[in-house]
Amino acid sequence: MKMIKNMVNFKVNMITSEELLKYAKQFNFEVSKDEAEKIATYLRGKNLDIFDDRIRSQIIREVAKISGPKTAKELNKLFIQFTK
Repeated sequence: MKMIKNMVNFKVNMITSEELLKYAKQFNFEVSKDEAEKIATYLRGKNLDIFDDRIRSQIIREVAKISGPKTAKELNKLFIQFTK
């Protein structure tokens, strides 16, 4: 299980705006190209653990500042899908 967590966290920490747009389309939520770039820039290289509820909440709060609460809520749903 630890290996899977590491793989998911690695993917989140290395995500590109194009990948984020692809996941948004796949999971039916809207994010603009500009927002995706800002979110990906925030996530990239930070070594974040989305399996930790406290850290995930921090990420969602930052994303809400970047692109609004609706997008942050949808991204949280995406993270929850990844962590199940």
